[in-house]
Amino acid sequence: MTENMQKSEEEWREQLTPEQYHVTREGGTEAAFSGCYWDTKLAGTYGCICCGERLFRSDSKFDSGCGWPSFFEPLEGAELIELEDDSQGMRRTEIRCSKCDAHMGHVFNDGPPPTGLRYCINSASIDLDEDF
Repeated sequence: MTENMQKSEEEWREQLTPEQYHVTREGGTEAAFSGCYWDTKLAGTYGCICCGERLFRSDSKFDSGCGWPSFFEPLEGAELIELEDDSQGMRRTEIRCSKCDAHMGHVFNDGPPPTGLRYCINSASIDLDEDF
C-alpha cells in the first residue's frame, strides 16, 4: 500500500484552490458540466490534485453524459479507497485517494464494458498529465 501523506488543513488550503479544497478535503461535489475535464478528449494520465498519485488513464475515459469525468477502470496498480456513502438519500460507493485521503468522487455499476463500472470523478480532484 502507498505511504499516506499527512498535511495540516492550513497546508492543504495553501496548496489548493477553494474549490479543490472543498471537493477533496471536505467531500464536496462540483456542479455538473462545470469542471475542466468533463468533456476533454486529451490523452494522458489523470492524477490526484493533492498528491499527484496516478489514478486513471485517458483511454479508460468515456462520455457518460453525467457532466463529470467518467472512467470505466482505474489505472493498473492505482490504490483507491472505497467507502460506503449513504448521504444524499442514496447508497453510493465513495472513492478516495489512498495516498492522501482526498475525496475523488463515486463509483457506480452502470458503466460500459469491459468492467460495467463508472468512476464518476470531480475535475477539481484530478490533474491531467499529457506526457503519459
